[in-house]
Amino acid sequence: MDNENNKNVQTEEYSLNDDRRVKTLSPGAMVTKRFLRNKVAVTGLIILAFMFIFSFIGGAISPYREDEVFYRTDIQSKLFASVAENTEFRFIINENGEGFSPINQAAFTLAVIEGRDSFEKGGDSFTIVDEGDEIYAIFKDGVADPVAVATYDIVSSATGNEKLPFEMQYLILKTVGSDESQFEYQGKTYKVDEEGNVQLGNDVVAYASRYSIQALMPDIFLSQQFKNELLESIENGDKDFYFTENGETAEYTIEYDAPTKSYKIKQGMDTVVFDSFSAPSKEHLLGTDRNGMDMLTRLMYGGRVSLYIGFIVVAIETVLGVIMGGISGYFGGWVDNLIMRIVDVFYCIPSMPLIIILGAAMDEMRVDPQIRMIYLMLILGFLGWPGIARMIRGLILSLREQEFMTATEATGLSVKRRIFRHLIPNVIPQLIVTMTMSLGSTILMEATLSFLGLGVKFPFASWGNIISDVNDTYVLTNYWFIWIPAGFCLLLTVLAFNLVGDGLRDAFDPRMKR
Repeated sequence: MDNENNKNVQTEEYSLNDDRRVKTLSPGAMVTKRFLRNKVAVTGLIILAFMFIFSFIGGAISPYREDEVFYRTDIQSKLFASVAENTEFRFIINENGEGFSPINQAAFTLAVIEGRDSFEKGGDSFTIVDEGDEIYAIFKDGVADPVAVATYDIVSSATGNEKLPFEMQYLILKTVGSDESQFEYQGKTYKVDEEGNVQLGNDVVAYASRYSIQALMPDIFLSQQFKNELLESIENGDKDFYFTENGETAEYTIEYDAPTKSYKIKQGMDTVVFDSFSAPSKEHLLGTDRNGMDMLTRLMYGGRVSLYIGFIVVAIETVLGVIMGGISGYFGGWVDNLIMRIVDVFYCIPSMPLIIILGAAMDEMRVDPQIRMIYLMLILGFLGWPGIARMIRGLILSLREQEFMTATEATGLSVKRRIFRHLIPNVIPQLIVTMTMSLGSTILMEATLSFLGLGVKFPFASWGNIISDVNDTYVLTNYWFIWIPAGFCLLLTVLAFNLVGDGLRDAFDPRMKR
């Protein structure tokens, strides 16, 4: 009986049930437990995890590169030729004569305007012969052949760009201005129709026209048939012109250019261009941007750059702030006054105008985009540390008067060990909260600068410079896939950092409910 009682006592002594068990958690475990109870903070943490996976792992497994450009073939209307009516005298100079200088040409024009049939210039006398239809032959006294022909018509070869002899051009113009329909040249008979076409047998060899029709490219030859049909379409007031050659029909558009008083002939040509603003498809799930780059890939790499910049800038701010704030709070006195005056000076610096000036300077010096990104992180970090320094100083001023710091002094620990082994660890909870909250604001600052063209530069992507493609109302309203995904990622990330920061602040507060 006694043995059974002893056994029961031993069992009760060494086996406690759950209601009587005392469970002790470490401070870190208590913080984690309180944080995980905060569903809003956990939601923010899940969002951050997704954005990290999307940006870093997604960019690594994407089939496209960040700067890979895609092209497409479009039919674009390009300037093919121009048509202008000649409204000034054109002079055809006899290559075998003594020439006809611009001064003589001006004197001839004045004589025609005044209705004279002769004029003198430079001691020479000239006779003007009206060949009809505003075609004038100019003879120099004592010379049998004309030295020049003045006309509004243009004589061109129908087989190429070679220049026709002066005598042949003169005969063509003379025939066009008279009632005759043919002329003899070098033993051959040429016929001239009402449209100014010059035929030798059944072949058109030249033509005379008051219109100047020139191809845009010098290696393109415009046939007489093309020119005749084009002029007919212009006279009919047509806006479209179709021409069939070698069984293929080409379409042209006719546009009148009032400033130059000419017609521009445009042709639709297959042109390889950037696949800009392509709609979402199987190949590009979020379409393409202005430069023909895959938007989903740019979004992944943009998140990577924005997160990189956020963490590095906050790290720079934290290191400088902890060092300066720790020294100021621990030593006090003139050291504290000096560092706090430096902090006041930094608070007085207009950050945005300074960054704008530095950005413009880097644009002028054409700094490499990668080096520019490093400069941006250094500038933002160097301008952002005073706030952390002031917070650390205030916390250390409070902590250094407590009993455990008196104990460190009594045991003879070095100043460095007191600050970095005892004071700084006690401000880490508040520091973590501040860093987390600063990450969101830093990412927003980077996005703002990139949107303004002062931050991350092409070809690197960030959410800010992706949104900067929305530079007009047309893009804003018609290409939603350019700016909405980047803005949504930016919103989610900043919101998630703020939610996690609030959750950490509550978790580190010992007055929160367990």
